[in-house]
Amino acid sequence: MQRRQLLQAAAAALALPMGTLWAAPAPGGPKFILVFLRGAYDATNVLVPYASDFYYESRPNIAVPRPGSGAGGAMALDADWALHPSLHTSLLPLWQAGQLAFVPFAGTRDLSRSHFETQDHIELGQGADPHDFNDGFLNRLLQQLGGRARPMAFSAQLPLSLRGPQRVPNMAVAQAGRGGVAPRQQALLEQMWSDTAQAAAVREGFAVQATVMRDMQASDWNAEMRAASRGAVAPRGFVAEAARIGGLMRDSFDLGFIDVGGWDTHVYEAGDNGAHGQLADKLAALGDGLAALARAMGPAWSDTTVVVLSEFGRTFRENGNRGTDHGHGSVYWVLGGTVRGRRIVGEQVVLSPTTLNQNRDYPVLTDDRDLLGGLFARLWGLDMRGIQAIFPGSQPVDLQLV
Repeated sequence: MQRRQLLQAAAAALALPMGTLWAAPAPGGPKFILVFLRGAYDATNVLVPYASDFYYESRPNIAVPRPGSGAGGAMALDADWALHPSLHTSLLPLWQAGQLAFVPFAGTRDLSRSHFETQDHIELGQGADPHDFNDGFLNRLLQQLGGRARPMAFSAQLPLSLRGPQRVPNMAVAQAGRGGVAPRQQALLEQMWSDTAQAAAVREGFAVQATVMRDMQASDWNAEMRAASRGAVAPRGFVAEAARIGGLMRDSFDLGFIDVGGWDTHVYEAGDNGAHGQLADKLAALGDGLAALARAMGPAWSDTTVVVLSEFGRTFRENGNRGTDHGHGSVYWVLGGTVRGRRIVGEQVVLSPTTLNQNRDYPVLTDDRDLLGGLFARLWGLDMRGIQAIFPGSQPVDLQLV
């Protein structure tokens, strides 16, 4: 095999950028996972404003029925908000256990309604005018932590949020079981790089792959997935991956990134009402995956905080195709054993045409950078100087989520 072919094969198999070696953090420290729902999920049909007549007037075909409407009714969380019924067996138990909170009217100030521009805006976290696409906010967090967290992006490509001088490995866990570089090829690669400045980084890349493979083989993943599904057939895709990620985060990593796509529901978002249809099916799979992740983490769940967010919300009113279009404000989820849950927090408004953003969609009342900055301050004890280094110009808000 030619040198170039060998290097390309190794890179494809590992999917790991190479960087400096990590110091093992103290056991029992905080663990943080960011789950990015790419495509802009319809937050209004997840955290349902069931007390609002305006909601039902605006969505005559796709609204989720009010609590008490039978099997398809939303599940009341308080006097104003309810949870989509597809999350009954997955997220409702976390809410009841005080391990799940919601932040409505959250998001970025970007008003482009462009998937790519807004995703970049959030992941870079640099403020109103992002300028460096190799300077993500999670990488800046790692720099502030100074080796106190072992990171991993559970994705085929390194996300913008983790790009920067702090080297971070990435691997799509669904592909991890297909094998990597053969021992003979690994030895050749290490020999090729042995007299270069990258020698230690090459060894680290192989070490990370070995860690992932070892931890995956050490557990009966099929048994864990069966347990996570509680005897039912496991939903496709994310549930299996989430269970593996939970085991890896439990044993080997402290800061993780996951992205889940497919949330752009312009057409036929719902069936006969919002309790059924493609959004309901996606939510059921996502909820089951998050529940599987929590169970796979075992005791480490008590040290874990998970934030689920999306680039923006969707239009408050349904469109002519029983779907929703690109919006603005969204709803963030915060779950984990560290979370002070069973609460819906942050600034809120009564929904009406005058309180909607441009008479179209949720306004943003809690900025994503301010929310995450306040959360990071609580998790790791970072001061204002540290938070400003992560989110320049932000004003962190302490919602006492942890």
